[in-house]
Amino acid sequence: MRRYVLGKVLQAFLTLAFVVAFNFFLFRVVPGDPAALLLRGTSAFNPDTVEQLQEDLGLNESLPVQFLIYVQDTVTLNFGESFFGRGAPVAEVIGDNIWPTLLLVGTSTIASTILGMIIGIYAGWRPGSRFDVGSLSATLFLYAMPEFWFGILVLMAFAGGVGPFPAIFPTGGYETAASDLTGIAHVVDVLNHLVLPWTVLTLAYVGEYAIIMRNSLIDIMGDDFIQTARAKGLREKQVLWRHAVPNALLPTVTLTLLYLGFVFAGAITVEYVFSYPGLGSLTVQAIDGNDYPLLQGLFLLFSAAVIVANLLADIVYSYLDPRVRAA
Repeated sequence: MRRYVLGKVLQAFLTLAFVVAFNFFLFRVVPGDPAALLLRGTSAFNPDTVEQLQEDLGLNESLPVQFLIYVQDTVTLNFGESFFGRGAPVAEVIGDNIWPTLLLVGTSTIASTILGMIIGIYAGWRPGSRFDVGSLSATLFLYAMPEFWFGILVLMAFAGGVGPFPAIFPTGGYETAASDLTGIAHVVDVLNHLVLPWTVLTLAYVGEYAIIMRNSLIDIMGDDFIQTARAKGLREKQVLWRHAVPNALLPTVTLTLLYLGFVFAGAITVEYVFSYPGLGSLTVQAIDGNDYPLLQGLFLLFSAAVIVANLLADIVYSYLDPRVRAA
């Protein structure tokens, strides 16, 4: 087991090292001069100042020297300054936007996981029943539904007001601008802005968890140990919760851990539709503004989160399934 874990940690470290190198070369092949981009639209935009800024940024150094400087800065979490963040450090800009994303995507992922697992368990335990047919149709619809399209409909109905639907929620944002609310009033205001994007994200991912849990449980139901449990005279609820569900949870646990790695990336389309100030919206702004240092920091953060989530999924799965350790 120790050798297995160390092997997975080494694999994750090598993958992260590759991502760091790829992150460096990716933004070096993007068209455009960062120095000229940083000075565009200002009175200081001239060849002399561009050349001076290139020297200050180290862009006039050879590529190997730039790479060594980049690795050193990455290890010390120095990602440079955002072009359009008023010169603020990239780490600071990302830090200001990370908590809204964790609140939105993290809680919606947990809620969709629990709800999807419950639906999948009851549907898979009685395949072909009315609940199974109805829930399967609903979850397939939710799974295939584009998030941005659903978000626009929800925004039109409950924020803009259409027909019988009153405009009861804000059209977007994280909190009411210039409200200066504190304490319980501030919490209520944040939750009020969170309702619509949270609902869209939760329903969007419920379908996938429910389908995977249902199919996994149906596969488990044909195994010999289920028949043995029934032959011993156990009640159906005991067979379900003590024997079937724990074994059927393995794929769902893995999927949940992997999805938690994408929490930092946020739901870009949903955050954009609801003007929610998280990492998803920040990514769109960085792309539109060609903010290379910010994009580079975001890309590295998203990649590292997925790598760590994969590592946790491998380790947890090895504890839940002894066959992995035996292999």
